[in-house]
Amino acid sequence: MHWYEKLNEYFPIEEMKSKEHMETLLKERSDIYYKEEGPHYVLMYVETEDFTFVDYLFVSNEARGEGLGHKLIQKLKDKNKPIILEVEPVNYEDSDTEKRLRFYKREGFRHAKSIGYRRRSLVTNEVNGMEILYWAPKNASEKMVYEAMKKTYEMIHTYKDKLFYGEQYEPVEEVLTINKQNEQDVLKRV
Repeated sequence: MHWYEKLNEYFPIEEMKSKEHMETLLKERSDIYYKEEGPHYVLMYVETEDFTFVDYLFVSNEARGEGLGHKLIQKLKDKNKPIILEVEPVNYEDSDTEKRLRFYKREGFRHAKSIGYRRRSLVTNEVNGMEILYWAPKNASEKMVYEAMKKTYEMIHTYKDKLFYGEQYEPVEEVLTINKQNEQDVLKRV
């Protein structure tokens, strides 16, 4: 099965970039956007000088529980820079959402509680909230994570969006917010 089809079957439609968008990123942003794949996994990520952003991590059902996800995350950790990713909030009708959060918690990720992330899907037209998780070799502030998310949103998520989707995503200021009052840690519940 083609790498895009693997991702498209696993991730919700509102989280997926189009195949053309991802192929263009791999070609035109090859300085920062990467794909690694094997028979049982696909890893799409952004690597800048200051951080790594995991765009998609897929491990097939056949390989789950064998440590493959851990090895892929460890390979990114070995780069010795913060790792940031977006994850769906727990949906008790979809057990994979809780399993994903548990996996990242075991890997030492923390929840960026102060960062709000809500984006309208250009496919479904629905607003979707995501949680931001991060891992850092040294202490990293949520402000640093916020700035990295802003860069990722502008460099990757909205890259040529009008060309691929016929319209543009909302400006980053409307999608990402900082709320220092938020104390709810999604990783404490899993």
